[in-house]
Amino acid sequence: MEKDLISIMDVKDEINDILELAASQKASWKKGKRDEPLKNLSLGMIFEKPSTRTRVSFEVGMTQFGGHSLYLSPNDLQMGRGETIADTAKVLSRFVDGIMYRAFDYRVMRELADNATVPVINGLDDLEHPCQILADLLTIKEHKGKLRNLRLVYLGDGNNVCNSLLFGCATVGMDIIACVPEGYEPDAGILEKAKGLATKYKTLVEVSHEPQAAVKGADVLYTDVWVSMGEDDEKGEKERKFGPFQINKALVDGAKPDCIVLHCLPAHRGVEITDEVIDGKNSVVFDQAENRLHAQKAIMYLLMKKE
Repeated sequence: MEKDLISIMDVKDEINDILELAASQKASWKKGKRDEPLKNLSLGMIFEKPSTRTRVSFEVGMTQFGGHSLYLSPNDLQMGRGETIADTAKVLSRFVDGIMYRAFDYRVMRELADNATVPVINGLDDLEHPCQILADLLTIKEHKGKLRNLRLVYLGDGNNVCNSLLFGCATVGMDIIACVPEGYEPDAGILEKAKGLATKYKTLVEVSHEPQAAVKGADVLYTDVWVSMGEDDEKGEKERKFGPFQINKALVDGAKPDCIVLHCLPAHRGVEITDEVIDGKNSVVFDQAENRLHAQKAIMYLLMKKE
């Protein structure tokens, strides 16, 4: 598969294949079976933002597949000293077999991909977080046995995770309600496209501002941090406006009794989610975190494996 993964829509026709491969690889690894399909291949990883799950999962995934990863911060590269992102992409493409980029700006992500001649994987930008959503879908399928005809309610900020969830859920046949405070809706263009997908795949995409009403009948509750990196000046205002959207026992009790709770982490306990919920019987948060490894191994396999 010679393509990039910048948006979840880049693999919309391969989502089920990625999930099946991830589940198979996960099961094989836990049984002690070892394979090295990316032996002698290298992944360059550019991090403008720090990360726990993204860095560790990609590094470990490449190691488990027999490959090699390089951690690169802007200060490690000449792009930190003025080299263009286009030139960086062209040079790295001569050395590595794939590039994972964790960026502040989607436009810069796109420029890197447009100039690279090896697959580029979006490890997060300000518009989408596709790798996270593939891990989320894998987790939901593990615990629910299916994706179609489920209802996911996302509570919090209409951010990059929410944007990719809109695309991902609509594509696999899952209803999604983005329940956010007024003024914090997901990207308008993405919302419009997701509603078009919902019509095509006979699913529901909605925006709500009423948490108690939104969670009724929910199979999955999902939240993310309210204040992203670089938004510290908004912390006080956001926490005041987002209070009713906290996933707590009252909200969980309003969903289906067997609902599962997701959080892409890191969590600000007592802010967007309570200890009682994240450590409770409905939480699959740490399964979800582990599945970043398995989903990303599947992504790298499909994008980077040589024929």
